Amino acid sequence: MCGRFTLTASPTDVEEELGIEIPSFPPSHNIAPTEEILAIAAIHTAPIACFFHWGLIPHWSKQKNKGPKPINARAETIADTMPFKHLLPRKRCLIVADGFYEWTSDKTPFHFQNENGRLMTFAGLWDTWQDSESGEAVSSCTIITTRPNELVAKYHDRMPVILEEGNREAWLDVDITDASLLQKVLEPYDSDKMHACRISKAINNPTYKGPL
Repeated sequence: MCGRFTLTASPTDVEEELGIEIPSFPPSHNIAPTEEILAIAAIHTAPIACFFHWGLIPHWSKQKNKGPKPINARAETIADTMPFKHLLPRKRCLIVADGFYEWTSDKTPFHFQNENGRLMTFAGLWDTWQDSESGEAVSSCTIITTRPNELVAKYHDRMPVILEEGNREAWLDVDITDASLLQKVLEPYDSDKMHACRISKAINNPTYKGPL
């Protein structure tokens, strides 16, 4: 699974690398579920940057605080399982990060980053829930995971789907709706482009946001 990640780059750095206007956000070494996270989605055909609640609330949920709110979706099954199969054709997004964490079987945490320090963009799905009485609306998302590459497999049995430039464009292309084509890009990232380092167990406290 992917349960914590980092985004310590500045909004300016993100804008320069992704070529899209980015709203201001605070850097964090410990982004956790239920937080508002930076994402890019093709909401009105053109990709825009926005913030989504991490933990998917399907639009058909009767109450936002009841029922499962998946933080991850398995790439192998999203085309066939609820609520993801209805989101895959039209409600895809990229979650912006510069690293992610996984824990070994003995609960030791490790941080995974690009060797060159560049950003990572995780494949995601999103939806908007709206209260039928108050009109309150919440847009939320889930991060898609896949089998681990050779590096991550030494520590954990899943990893987030990391999309590079060409696949980013395809993932956000609203004209691509075929599930079989979309699933072809949901493969493990090249392990030669990554490195891992052991970090402090302070990561286990979701309120701690400093360096680890």
